[in-house]
Amino acid sequence: MMQNEIDFAIELATTEGWNPGLHDRDCFYAADRNGFFIGLLNGQPIACLSAVKYSDSFGFMGLYIVKEPYRGQQYGLRLWHAGLNYLKGCNIGLDGVVAQQDNYIKSGFQAAYRNIRYQGLTGGQFPCNPELIELANIPFAQICLYDSAFFPADRTKFLKLWLTQPDSIALGIIRNNRIVAYGVIRPCRIGYKIAPLFADNPLLAETLWLGLLAAVEENQSVFLDICENNPHARALVKRHDLQIVFETSRMYTKYMPTLDFERMYGITSFELG
Repeated sequence: MMQNEIDFAIELATTEGWNPGLHDRDCFYAADRNGFFIGLLNGQPIACLSAVKYSDSFGFMGLYIVKEPYRGQQYGLRLWHAGLNYLKGCNIGLDGVVAQQDNYIKSGFQAAYRNIRYQGLTGGQFPCNPELIELANIPFAQICLYDSAFFPADRTKFLKLWLTQPDSIALGIIRNNRIVAYGVIRPCRIGYKIAPLFADNPLLAETLWLGLLAAVEENQSVFLDICENNPHARALVKRHDLQIVFETSRMYTKYMPTLDFERMYGITSFELG
């Protein structure tokens, strides 16, 4: 799939109600230019899949969608096998929607935990905290090092674009010359998403959450995808009265990577991990 063809996949994701970001395409493509597959029928695109190879040992699959009139006719299965073959030898992760989880289990995936999307509203007062600064003022290498606790492979190429998307706000918290939290809020087809939201403790997560909400126009829908493994993340969405939208099962083919769930308040992407 060429870079401009990823727009087709993002449109299908929009149709499915996944609410992608307005500027996700280039970030996705930067992660792995060879990791996007398109299914054609008589020259027309009918299906898509991403299978991003972050390293020789880890990959992530997503954007597995077949246009509705062509479902149940094995078109998607061809793409699926192409993606699995591309990631052969890797521990492969994905976020499986409820309706497809049994099929993923048949393909060798094992459920690890749930990721849950919540919805609230933007607005509020920006925290009066001199430690809360624009992420652009923090050395990129330091951000990547901090991020490595939350993802099982290097994703520097992806982050370089993800953290600087047009119309997005990226904030971090520095304490004793060390990054202790960072997050990004970006515009989506509907409202905004905060993704990721990483912080060393609940108070820092709360400060960062409030700062990101206040950094964009108020009274807009905002979405946060939390990992159920973090009780502090569950407490944050409950405290702010966020409502569940839908859930996925994070699944892997080999094993669940060791990640710092207690500092993970919002994952980055259902599509790329």
